[in-house]
Amino acid sequence: MKMVDDLLLEELEDLMHFTVSDLPNRGYKVMEEIRRQGKLCDVTLKVGDHKFSAHRIVLAASIPYFHAMFTNNMMECKQDEIVMQGMDPSALESLINFAYNGDLTIDQQNVQSLLIGASFLQLQNVKDACCTFLRERLHPKNCLGVRQFAEAMMCTVLHDAANSFIHQHFVEVSMSEEFLALGLEEVLELVGRDELNVKAEEQVFEAVLAWVRHKRDQREPRLPELLSKTRLPLCRPQFLADRVQQEDLVRCCHKCRDLVDEAKDYHLMPERRPHLPAFKTRQRCCTSIAGLIYAVGGLNSAGDSLNVVEMFDPIANRWERCQPMTTTRSRVGVAVVNGLLYAIGGYDGQSRLSTVEVFNPETDTWTRVASMNSNRSAMGTVVVDGQIYVCGGYDGNSSLSSVECYSPESDKWTIATPMSASRSAAGVTVFEGRIYVSGGHDGLQIFNSMEYYNQHTSSWHPVAGMMNKRCRHGAAALGSKLYVAGGYDGSGFLSMAEVYSSAADQWSFLVPMNTRRSRVSLVANCGRLYAVGGYDGQSNLNSVEMYDAETNTWTFMAPMVCHEGGVGVGCVPLLPI
Repeated sequence: MKMVDDLLLEELEDLMHFTVSDLPNRGYKVMEEIRRQGKLCDVTLKVGDHKFSAHRIVLAASIPYFHAMFTNNMMECKQDEIVMQGMDPSALESLINFAYNGDLTIDQQNVQSLLIGASFLQLQNVKDACCTFLRERLHPKNCLGVRQFAEAMMCTVLHDAANSFIHQHFVEVSMSEEFLALGLEEVLELVGRDELNVKAEEQVFEAVLAWVRHKRDQREPRLPELLSKTRLPLCRPQFLADRVQQEDLVRCCHKCRDLVDEAKDYHLMPERRPHLPAFKTRQRCCTSIAGLIYAVGGLNSAGDSLNVVEMFDPIANRWERCQPMTTTRSRVGVAVVNGLLYAIGGYDGQSRLSTVEVFNPETDTWTRVASMNSNRSAMGTVVVDGQIYVCGGYDGNSSLSSVECYSPESDKWTIATPMSASRSAAGVTVFEGRIYVSGGHDGLQIFNSMEYYNQHTSSWHPVAGMMNKRCRHGAAALGSKLYVAGGYDGSGFLSMAEVYSSAADQWSFLVPMNTRRSRVSLVANCGRLYAVGGYDGQSNLNSVEMYDAETNTWTFMAPMVCHEGGVGVGCVPLLPI
């Protein structure tokens, strides 16, 4: 008989796996019901006069704080009743229920107590959910309070989101009760920020005045300190004369009058501008504002110049075709001033251009304006103090060192101080209120050098060179750093990216893009960088990558619909500035 059994066993599988996949979930539901019946509970959590019965094993399995308490021979592990200090009773009850069923309702009334409780109990997933709830409900009337709460709870992502929201909506925030209740140091820090989204510096002045008047007796002596952080030289002369100078709080303060005189001298005596602290004349620039990215001109897959324009909505991750230019342009310069998009110079397939046309998104029309003094393609184009600067480029015969400046008000181009070297296909961007030009080539060699232009002294100054020489690369500023990405180094097409810190005057490598990109455009938008189009050594690219500094990653976005690379790029803010 034993031999027969052995033979049967040999014909069968060695093992059989039997699984009830929902058993853990059903088990937790049963335990929750047992708890509701008050059975088998072996611990009571007490907050004030409130008591909550539970099972040690469930709390230890679901809540890290209790896992450490009950499995490490702490004193409480043998106590029948444990006192929970500093917790809201309703929040503790909700979190105990969460330990059994994984469900939690978050609302305006309980979100703060839940976040505090989750932080204490080390429930990171609940803490993250509370932060997401608050982040999605930021408002000019609550964002300052949320930022303060996030800082106290060490919620970095929420703190940064609230900070960015405050900068974006500064004018509305400055009218809130929370703003008027801020302390002096907080107001000084806020009005000193470069990232404030204001239409004009006059709005910062009015915010400061409102804060001082709210508690005039206590705050009036602090007005000179606050006005020193306000960039009065950027106010219109008429506003300085008719509003600031006539304000009674200013008139009765000698230090305030000196600051007004300094601002007036800025307008009356340009030769004294270099002596002012740089931050006082640096335009505010809110790079975290959502904007529409326009891809202008460029090339098709056959390498022909285009007049096509398309627009990218980063929130919807979608490209849409727009009204085409009147002229085909590749290697075109693009600038945005007062919500208008300028297409400057470029190459039409036969010759380099000096012509300029401007697009009005509201009317969906292009209009010709004054031409540059020189024909240029592959130049850098930026906006400083409401003026458009074009740097270097190629005129059809040679690389250029010359620089031109355009005033939209007068519709005139003037010659500015040339760069120290001829640079075609350089990376050009505005960083800390100055024009920075990196790399490029002169027809014989490719550079890694960088220099910046001080528009107040009309002079160029060298700074630390990039770690890698490159031309046809993208350059953009984001926050307190300057970034370059892609390009061509004479032997290969680059995916490498670098980041520059002016404080250290030093470059460091960044995580590379996913794709090699020469002739790439780089633009800052929504607190991110977007690398648009380019050429990988084999074909023109319609792909787009987005860089997130928080995660240090490049992510592919929706590709362009009508372009195959070599586009000029400009960003038009969605919100009114």
